[in-house]
Amino acid sequence: MDNDSRWRSLYTKKLEFEIVEAFRFFRKSSVEPILIKGWAAARNYPTQVTRYYTDVDLAVSSADFDLSRKLLAETGSNIAVDLHRELRHLDTKAWSEIFRDSREVDLNGFPVRIPSAEDHLRILAVHWLNDGGANKDRLLDIYHAVENRPADFDWDLCLNSVSDIRRKWIIAAIGLAHKYFDLKIDGFPFAAEAKMLPQWLITAIENEWRSGVRMRSLHTCLNDPKELFRQIKKRIPPNALQATIEMDGRFDESPRLPYQIRSMLNRTIPSIRGIRGRVQNKSGKFK
Repeated sequence: MDNDSRWRSLYTKKLEFEIVEAFRFFRKSSVEPILIKGWAAARNYPTQVTRYYTDVDLAVSSADFDLSRKLLAETGSNIAVDLHRELRHLDTKAWSEIFRDSREVDLNGFPVRIPSAEDHLRILAVHWLNDGGANKDRLLDIYHAVENRPADFDWDLCLNSVSDIRRKWIIAAIGLAHKYFDLKIDGFPFAAEAKMLPQWLITAIENEWRSGVRMRSLHTCLNDPKELFRQIKKRIPPNALQATIEMDGRFDESPRLPYQIRSMLNRTIPSIRGIRGRVQNKSGKFK
């Protein structure tokens, strides 16, 4: 094992410890979180394949969110928790139903709560799509979630718990795992649909992979004019896939430009506010 692999292995063990500690921490205050992405995705991978992650993504109910955020702030916790108010844009199934269908699994002898396999596949798919498909390797989360799904996995529960628009998103994500990683989907009730990917979707993700530029918040680039220019250029026009997801759009053959324009308008004001806030914090006044 080389030094880089050894370091990543140690870091993964550290995060596993932090997951357990986070659950202990919240349960002391009668808060029951659900772990998403990260370790919950990694457990679908074969033992010989390591899926790296960098933080602990925990979702809590809206009723518990403010308390949970306050608890983290007051304790000065060193645990890298990315706290979610329920599932926000990642899923539209009611939180009460997500929680009802969730399950406890063992992590180093301690029970942690994760979504059902059906719900987590949707969450992983929408998360990847919402990033514009930027990280090709993260498409493997979907591949392994499907490939290593439980024997009692219910496609009806997975695909028909959300709107038809989102159902098609999930099927398209599975279709992309089939196209680029040879996921076996023959025999699935939606196999033909998964193979009929719109051309704009293929173009958008392949352009994203070729670009080599990862999205960053503009206010983090203010001291690097070259990177700031690259980030602005990356946003014009917006990634067609990301814009479609953000605007709750359909995966059909219609033009993406209306979604891209609306997405760009939605992002402009928050970006300006972020930049103005950064300038104010540095100078004590607006320039």
